[in-house]
Amino acid sequence: MLLNQISQKILQCSIEVHRALGPGLLESAYRECLAYELTKTGLFVEREKPMPIIYKEIKLDHGYRMDLLVEREVVVELKTVEQLTDVHLAQILTYLKLGHFHLGLLINFHVTLLKDGVRRVVNPEFKPSDVL
Repeated sequence: MLLNQISQKILQCSIEVHRALGPGLLESAYRECLAYELTKTGLFVEREKPMPIIYKEIKLDHGYRMDLLVEREVVVELKTVEQLTDVHLAQILTYLKLGHFHLGLLINFHVTLLKDGVRRVVNPEFKPSDVL
């Protein structure tokens, strides 16, 4: 499946969850509901995926965890904040770089319309053959 097809399904499921629950819940509630919806569509979803840091020949387990990794390719980072900031963008970029992923979705559920809380993030350092 192409990355754009995966991201489209993620966004469709995110909208469904947001319509049902609205803003105001904890990030963990949205994560579990979104994972449920994605799994129902047949996508492979990993929750709280550990993200170690590899430095030369040592592996540092520092508790970094991606909210969701979909189809082993698309990083999904969920937030419930008033506004997405550069810190949130830096976090998902870090996951993309550490995991050698190309595409990530930063989704803030603390908005009236979910389309206003979505950022598509691309890692320019890693380009798989099926980007588009």
